[in-house]
Amino acid sequence: MYKVFFFGLAAVFFIADQISKWAVTERFIRPALGGEYGESLSLGAWLMQAPALLPPVQIPVLPFFNIVMVWNRGVSFGLFNTHTDYGPLALGLLSVAIIIVFSVWLLRSQSRLQRLSIALVIGGALGNVMDRIRFGAVVDFLDFHAFGIHFPAFNISDSCICIGVFLLIIESFFFEKAGKGDKQFKAISNKT
Repeated sequence: MYKVFFFGLAAVFFIADQISKWAVTERFIRPALGGEYGESLSLGAWLMQAPALLPPVQIPVLPFFNIVMVWNRGVSFGLFNTHTDYGPLALGLLSVAIIIVFSVWLLRSQSRLQRLSIALVIGGALGNVMDRIRFGAVVDFLDFHAFGIHFPAFNISDSCICIGVFLLIIESFFFEKAGKGDKQFKAISNKT
């Protein structure tokens, strides 16, 4: 029962990602481009169709943060960015395989922190897979920079994946081993 909750949580992360991408592209980017790129789409219309890819745009928000329009054909943060016809398909299939593996892991997990971490990764991967299916690329729009150096643009899905992987690492280093050690200690102490 509890594990179903974490699949629901993955769905919440996926939905938040898709809504954020719609809001940025249709409420910030398209109006900034002017009328030549058409009217902004409602959330329903945006989800039901794959609008044409918008051109690159940069909207300054803070001295260290911009909203940008970047089409990422690679993996998180633009790594392995390719412009081939098969790149989005290969990365999409890889993402689906990862989602399946992580779903099985979630079903077998006994740790709440591990389940939360896996839900973050699944939700993030689903968000980026949906973009690849719809657009052939992932919508990236968060651009942080300092001293003229820009961190690669990213989105909510990328954030979920990174936070999920970070929490999995923390869990494996600080919580999983402690639990195994306690079980081993109890087993040894029961024998004596």
